[in-house]
Amino acid sequence: MIEIKEKLFTTYYFVIASNKFLLIEEPVEEVLRERVQHYQRVKKPIDFWLVQVPSFLGSFDMKNLQARLPRNCSAIISTDKSFITWLKLRFNNVAIGNFISPTNDIPSPLSSKLT
Repeated sequence: MIEIKEKLFTTYYFVIASNKFLLIEEPVEEVLRERVQHYQRVKKPIDFWLVQVPSFLGSFDMKNLQARLPRNCSAIISTDKSFITWLKLRFNNVAIGNFISPTNDIPSPLSSKLT
């Protein structure tokens, strides 16, 4: 008997910008802190992460986006599309996108190339 394991894929949404813009010029710490407090009040698990120099940018599907970004960039990644849309409106000068993981191209959605 052959047992086939079903892979579970998740769609991740993100906003991404230069470290300077996202981490220094914008109040990202305050925004994320307020979101964490809101999630705690409504008893919702955290579904977003801040990743510096995200590895997913190295995937084939992200080559065009990677070419437009500086080397040192950061992303806020979430499984909640509405939250990412809200962040795009809040921060304005960020790029947005999505990807599916785990795949051969993106085995770990939250990994970083930061050394």
